[in-house]
Amino acid sequence: MDGEELTEQETALYDRQIRVWGADAQRRLSKSHILVCGMKGTVAEFCKNIVLAGVGSLTLMDDRVVTEEAWSANFLIPPDENVYGGKTIAEVCCNSLKDFNPMVRVSVEKGDLSSLDGEFYDKFDVVVVSCCSVTTKKLINEKCRKLSKRVAFYTVDCRDSCGEIFVDLQNHKYSKQKIEETIECQLQYPSFEEAISVPWRVLPRKASKLYFALRVLEQFEEAEGRSPGGISIADLPAVLKLKKELCEANALNASHVTDSLLERLIIGTREFPPVCAVVGGILGQEVIKAISCKGEPLKNFFFFDVMDGKGVVEDVSNPKKESK
Repeated sequence: MDGEELTEQETALYDRQIRVWGADAQRRLSKSHILVCGMKGTVAEFCKNIVLAGVGSLTLMDDRVVTEEAWSANFLIPPDENVYGGKTIAEVCCNSLKDFNPMVRVSVEKGDLSSLDGEFYDKFDVVVVSCCSVTTKKLINEKCRKLSKRVAFYTVDCRDSCGEIFVDLQNHKYSKQKIEETIECQLQYPSFEEAISVPWRVLPRKASKLYFALRVLEQFEEAEGRSPGGISIADLPAVLKLKKELCEANALNASHVTDSLLERLIIGTREFPPVCAVVGGILGQEVIKAISCKGEPLKNFFFFDVMDGKGVVEDVSNPKKESK
């Protein structure tokens, strides 16, 4: 992303943004390449935001055929079967995103994300995945970490009225303003596998209940061979049994992960559009900060629950490993 200046057309189009975060930050954005897998409602909001911000290119992956459920929370899919009939979600979303900013190259990549080698990921600066199993998230994150260059990795998912973002910027250097002084900072991030392997007992007592609830559901889906979100209310007894076992194994009071929260996450299989807008907006903001290296990024989980009406940032890192 270094060494290339903004064109006159880019400078004119992004004039207001340049006034906010500077020409260097906009240059980094305009030369960046983003890969997104899993085009659900939250990811659609994110894509809109970064396309409008002026990234260099955006590659979409989602080979699922468009259904009524797919367009119910994804505003990039027109509710007209004549438009989306027979097309994949990525293809339809690609066509819509091109209209937001013709200067951003938006394309579609087909195939299984987990089967692609490291050379494929080396083409990107940011990788965002959604609707993936825990195993797939770990695998892709690890492939990004093995590259010679730093590739920012994010996961994002929404269930009903709740949302979660995970961030791995590896060893990230950035600058932030403090009064009239610019301070150079650095953050070290754990991988996705390292983060979710942190023993629950070492986490703060006030850690988000959503963190624990979503780990329970992920483990249940993985053990039962279900797709992400592929559970129903009939699975609730088994999920509650697993919750009890995990809480006992991690010396965590089972009441910290309420049965009502798990039930709400299981019943609410569809995304809630207002939550998609909030979480997708936060993700867009974080990716822009990571690319521009300006502003303090969140580390390393973000949770939003419409019932609380607030977002929570949780640093889930192994204290012993971080201190080495």
